[in-house]
Amino acid sequence: MVRIKIINILVTCAFLVLIFGLIYLEVIQGKKYRVLSNKNCIRLLPQSGARGKILDRYGNVIADSKLSYDVMISPQGSANREEALMGVSHVLKISQNDLREKIKKDYVSMSLPVVIARNIDIKKAIALEELKPDLAGVIIQLKPQRRYPYNSLAAHVIGYLNEIDRWRLTRLADYGYKTKDIVGFGGVEEKYDYFLRQEEGGLSVEVDHRGRFMRVLGFKPPKNGKDIQLTLSLKIQRIVESYLADRKGSVIIMDPYTGEILAMASSPVFNPSVFVDRKGYSIAGIFNNRDAPLINRSISGTFPPASVFKVIPAVAGLETKKISLSKTFVCTGSTLIGRREFNCWSKHGEENIIQAIAHSCDTFFYKTGLLLGPLAIHDYALKFGLSKSTSFELPYESGGFIPSPLWKKVNRFQNWYEGDTANLVIGQGDCLVTPLQMARMMAVFANKGYLVTPYIVKAIGGKDISIYQKKFSRLDLKDSTIENIRIGLKEAVSLSTGTGNVLSGLSVSVAGKTGTAQAPPGLSHAWFVGFFPFKNPKYVICVFLERAGPGYLSCVLAKQIIEAMANEGEI
Repeated sequence: MVRIKIINILVTCAFLVLIFGLIYLEVIQGKKYRVLSNKNCIRLLPQSGARGKILDRYGNVIADSKLSYDVMISPQGSANREEALMGVSHVLKISQNDLREKIKKDYVSMSLPVVIARNIDIKKAIALEELKPDLAGVIIQLKPQRRYPYNSLAAHVIGYLNEIDRWRLTRLADYGYKTKDIVGFGGVEEKYDYFLRQEEGGLSVEVDHRGRFMRVLGFKPPKNGKDIQLTLSLKIQRIVESYLADRKGSVIIMDPYTGEILAMASSPVFNPSVFVDRKGYSIAGIFNNRDAPLINRSISGTFPPASVFKVIPAVAGLETKKISLSKTFVCTGSTLIGRREFNCWSKHGEENIIQAIAHSCDTFFYKTGLLLGPLAIHDYALKFGLSKSTSFELPYESGGFIPSPLWKKVNRFQNWYEGDTANLVIGQGDCLVTPLQMARMMAVFANKGYLVTPYIVKAIGGKDISIYQKKFSRLDLKDSTIENIRIGLKEAVSLSTGTGNVLSGLSVSVAGKTGTAQAPPGLSHAWFVGFFPFKNPKYVICVFLERAGPGYLSCVLAKQIIEAMANEGEI
């Protein structure tokens, strides 16, 4: 009897344990296990939308998407997989062993197809579709792929696409970005990635306990990204890039009244298509290129402005009345400052401010700089927007640098000397600017007194945002100051002795300033920054050639570009 009672007690306890276990699993932990069960029986098959287009000011496509064909195979069709692999191998010319390795490497579960070939051409896709009845488990999936119809045209403005890196993922995870997402790098592709990127959709399917497909539960259609319309003119951009090709440098053409960028070219260039279709291309070759083709020299490169900078002390001198139109200095070819001779590139004789701009007389500006002092030059440079970014919307814009006595004292523990002022007044020494800053500076004289903010995006998703982009401020300059500088810039081209005289033979009147920036130990940088037509300016042009030699060469390039624009009816 005792033994039977003990057995009954043990059986009762066992049942109680089972009952409490069921209560724990069903009632207390029921919700948790139901969620896990649903996750285990539901699979998501993603489908991608198309990335938004990038258009020029007239609606011409600069970047869009094309249909790409990926070949997938379902692990569920394992019984006839070898036959399927044989057929795919024959059409794609890929060995069966390579296909097996691909399946093994990327396998996730029985319900999820494995991509075994990406971006096949349409002829092969059609051939596989025709063989599909005999290729169990093979799927041809349509997938939008980025397309750049003009290859490297405007590449630095557009940017390129690549797999998201850790730095971007850390910053953008809260905005829905995840590992292996394809995102923009540089240019419009990066700055406006959030608008351009598509919204993924897909199928929700139910699978059994072995991961085999049972039924479709739902479908969410993918959404395309928003289109971005730029202020660029493809016609002008083509002209600019065709003449800049095979040289290092930058060319910018801008509307002086609105700040719209009509063309922005940087050379050397790269082809953003390389990052989409990597077949036969070396991405490492682009990144390791010593000429840095990925850098947009128009906004990220900083260089000494040389004589182009002289308009700043010219304005400062006239505004502060340290000089006037009647004030002259005699140029004998050099000037003694302290114990050092500072040379001029020629002997100009007696020069006033207009003549000094036209002839780019260093001596005149050395003496003007000493009258002004470094602080006045520095402050007027800042007034023209130098030493800080222009607030241009593309990423990685440099601010440049304008030195001052305080900076030298704090950072180099050195005093400022008159020789430093002499270097600053002609745009040498520690002075650094970007080509975009120089174009913006010259626009002040084209539009007669307004500092504009350059911009390049006109509309997003069909909505015109240019009204928010147009930002400008009136500089507190006398009309006479602006007019005298304009005359000097005009005579730099129109006079036979002007430094930009090569531009005088054009059908359109041009005004501007040349510059030859010393950059030892190599050749000098060549600058020309101007505007045209002179009376009613339509364009500002900045031509910068890196280590090309004298500024004359940039004038030659500017002439070729302006001639081509006139022939194309753009002036």
